Amino acid sequence: MFSSLELTLLLLGSAVLGVVAFRMLHLPPMLGYLAVGILIGPHALGLAEENEASHTLAEFGVVFLMFSIGLEFSLAKLMAMRRIVFGLGMAQVGLTIAATMLFGWAIATQLPASVHLGWQASFALGGALAMSSTAIVSKMLTERLELESPHGRKIIGILLFQDLAVVPLLILIPSLSQNPDDLLQTLALASGKAVIVLVLLLFFGQKLVRGWFTIVVKRRSQELFMLNLLLITLGAAWITERAGLSLALGAFVAGMLISETEYKHQVEEDIKPFRDVLLGLFFITVGMLLNVRLVLENWWLVLILLCGPVLLKFALIAGLTKLFGASDGVSMRTGLALAQAGEFGFVLLNLAGGMRLMDPFVIQVVLASMVLSMLLAPFIIAKSDQIVMKVSSNEWMMQSLALTKIASRTMATQKHVIVAGFGRSGQSLATLLSEEKIDYHALDLDPERVQEAQTAGANVSYGDAGRRESLVAAGIYRASAVVITYTSTPSALRVLQLVHELAPTLPVIVRAHDDTDLDRLKAAGAAEVVPELLEGSLMLASHALVMLGVPLRRVVHRVQAAREERYASLRGFFHGASDVGEEADMVRLHSVTLDGKAACVGRQLKEVDVAGAGAEVTTIRRGKGRLELTPETLFEAGDVVVLRGAAEAVNRAETRLLRS
Repeated sequence: MFSSLELTLLLLGSAVLGVVAFRMLHLPPMLGYLAVGILIGPHALGLAEENEASHTLAEFGVVFLMFSIGLEFSLAKLMAMRRIVFGLGMAQVGLTIAATMLFGWAIATQLPASVHLGWQASFALGGALAMSSTAIVSKMLTERLELESPHGRKIIGILLFQDLAVVPLLILIPSLSQNPDDLLQTLALASGKAVIVLVLLLFFGQKLVRGWFTIVVKRRSQELFMLNLLLITLGAAWITERAGLSLALGAFVAGMLISETEYKHQVEEDIKPFRDVLLGLFFITVGMLLNVRLVLENWWLVLILLCGPVLLKFALIAGLTKLFGASDGVSMRTGLALAQAGEFGFVLLNLAGGMRLMDPFVIQVVLASMVLSMLLAPFIIAKSDQIVMKVSSNEWMMQSLALTKIASRTMATQKHVIVAGFGRSGQSLATLLSEEKIDYHALDLDPERVQEAQTAGANVSYGDAGRRESLVAAGIYRASAVVITYTSTPSALRVLQLVHELAPTLPVIVRAHDDTDLDRLKAAGAAEVVPELLEGSLMLASHALVMLGVPLRRVVHRVQAAREERYASLRGFFHGASDVGEEADMVRLHSVTLDGKAACVGRQLKEVDVAGAGAEVTTIRRGKGRLELTPETLFEAGDVVVLRGAAEAVNRAETRLLRS
């Protein structure tokens, strides 16, 4: 019997090995956790057993998963996608539960007397099967650059409703385990408690959380910020548990409260390591539940439960998506992406098992089928285009027609510019190119925008610049340049790779948010990278200098010099308490004052390996002047050293200056 520490070490060690193996196979880490759990569990090698410690780790994993979902909750986002979320998403979850309950009722009389499958169990099972894997699907869509595609939006909308549907299911399923005669009373009591707790937390908690976070942030302590975050998350979970509800519900509410504050992005980054580690341990404990021998003895039943729900969900989701006005291709891609089981399915299945709503045998075979469906999901999504093309001749025709339309629009053009993305920046570029009588052709994945712009006479087509076929149809072999007008580095790298393969000498200009990925994009073949934050700063400074009487020629020279040195003098800035989210991760400047005890005093700049820490010294201020930096520059007490680099690199460099 392992102690809590020994069990934790075993789980962590196994998790590392499992994730490394699955990463090498280019599969999601979640599947590695499940496989490890199956392998070390009591039903296989028997290295780990289900006990209080493993259940506690699993509960914490679910708590932080629900907290992350709450953090992503946005009323504005829901309203923008309300037709997909509350129309398509609600129909999918509701009909999946109804179909499962109907199937459970139909086979109830055919099951052995030892296997009981009441309507409560069928309801819980339907809720579990209705879920799809947000982690796997969103990761695959991101890698394939399909988040903004028509099927991508529908997939994300349905996943959003599935995540929201978990909240009422977490309240309903425990209530179903009560005495059937008291079911209505139990449901009413649970709902009443939920409403009271939610009202108290959301209405009174909102002001309290915002005010308290402001107090904590002003202390400027990362450690205090993290402690406060854990306190609020676990405190809200404790409140809902004491009210007779689930820990996960409280964590979800805590995430919702923080999502409405300006600290949301910082919290997302800080909570991520805890969430990912604990969630990984949760999936290991789920894998430990699987009885491999029982599954092998009933492989035919597992196969039926694998194929049945996957085909049902595919047909149901594809049919509903078609009913909501999508094309055959979009409907089928949406169905294929969401046909598998999901992480919340395990949460609900675990909950139903803990409440003894379901026979252990049923849980085992369903669990096995869910794990297998998730193992198959990445392969199905990766091959979805080929599957749709083979099954739907209409989709093949539509894809061919789309490429033909692009080709026909660009066939007569020579030396034109291919504009990837036709948002605000792309449209501004198109306007300037037109005024200079330079031909262009834009590719964009927003069908409404493309339709509007085409009607107005713009040279834009629906197409993905990250696909080889689209670039060829857009006339890449005859083009004079490609301009990527959106700020997604992964997508830009994909386009750069394709351009390098198809037309190696064609210049590509890339828009970037800041200078974080400037060197990476340059190395990938970008002729120019335009970091909008730094360019905005340059324009602001140039206008100010001209208005202050600096000659225009000198201003232009300074701007050109900054660009030629790749914005080196402008990289990094002094961070403050208000810099959270994306800006908190950017290159920063940090001042270090050297007192007489600093280890670097009396030593030369080259002797203190600041570069080895990943940072650089940009300035040394001595008194009222600044020193000209050379490798032989000596540090003296009272010097102010300005460091530049990422947050961790700057901290390491400061340590080397002061203590080593």
